[in-house]
Amino acid sequence: VQLQASGGGLVQAGGSLRLSCVASGMLFSVNAMHWYRQAPGKERERVAGTSSSGLSSYADSVKGRFTISRDNAKNTMYLQMNSLKPEDTAVYYCKCRSDWGQGTQVTVSS
Repeated sequence: VQLQASGGGLVQAGGSLRLSCVASGMLFSVNAMHWYRQAPGKERERVAGTSSSGLSSYADSVKGRFTISRDNAKNTMYLQMNSLKPEDTAVYYCKCRSDWGQGTQVTVSS
């Protein structure tokens, strides 16, 4: 299984980014997928998840600002992040079962 995350970058507070995670070596459509993040000095935390049927769940800290989605035809999961805050700064990882992607850095400046 390979998970390739991309789309991170530097953005000002209030801005937006869209992360992508392309999966290979697995049957993407039948698996739940998740986004996690880890800020410096903090534990990794789950940000959002999408079930195989497309049901979504979010951490309280991102509800109303982030939207998770998936395109099974492209084996790709997305995280649309709006109204970004400096506290969203972290390395963002995609996860499927016990497999992790390499992470993409998101930095939000105040």
